[in-house]
Amino acid sequence: MPKRFRLTRRMPIAMTEDAYRRLKRFSAEAGLDEGEALSFLFENFDAVTDDEGLAQRLRQFNSELDARKR
Repeated sequence: MPKRFRLTRRMPIAMTEDAYRRLKRFSAEAGLDEGEALSFLFENFDAVTDDEGLAQRLRQFNSELDARKR
């Protein structure tokens, strides 16, 4: 019998408008609500990311972070 899907952790999060729009689009395309979409992404993180691309994008995000906060 499959394990019942329960959202057991709740946390307030802050994200950019771009990230929120992308999350909304992804969840709509997948037929999930936002919490389910985030759960899917993090449960399958290694499968849905490219290690080299992730490292490069993370460096770029971190380099722009201070400017984006202003």
